Amino acid sequence: MTDLYDYDEAFSRYSKSLENRPMPLHSWDLFSNHFDKFKASLYDGKKLETFAKKHHWNRNWNFTNELQQENVIVITDTNLNIVFASQNIIEMTGYSSEEIIGQNPKMFQGKETSLEELQLIRKAIQLQEPFDKTIVNYKKNGERYLCHIKGFPVFNAKNELVNFVAFEKAA
Repeated sequence: MTDLYDYDEAFSRYSKSLENRPMPLHSWDLFSNHFDKFKASLYDGKKLETFAKKHHWNRNWNFTNELQQENVIVITDTNLNIVFASQNIIEMTGYSSEEIIGQNPKMFQGKETSLEELQLIRKAIQLQEPFDKTIVNYKKNGERYLCHIKGFPVFNAKNELVNFVAFEKAA
């Protein structure tokens, strides 16, 4: 028992003499998870900025900030086919972004999704207006969840509709 006490005492004196203090392993695990999400949000933010420039969007968003607030970003073309989904969509839906590219957002809907809310969303899309709705969606495993969606039409410099963007969050 004395040996352990001596070891702890020696390690304590040694640690105090260091300029950088060692961190417990569990702290690094937490940091690593946060850092991986941070890197993904920066990567997706850059991809979104490039996408917006390529399609000459006349509106700017701080995509990295939206992603760091744990929003999922989904972009569709004018036919409502998904052309981009941020990497963090897998946490909310169970689908990877690669699995949903080319699909329609209807893939997340199911029997408990409100037809009234969908009709209001459809109407906003047809009128090319923003909308803010919470609907029941379904994950890949069939589990339902509430999804808060802020949707926006996106126009180019010639004021032509080019995309729709949705900022989504599990409610």
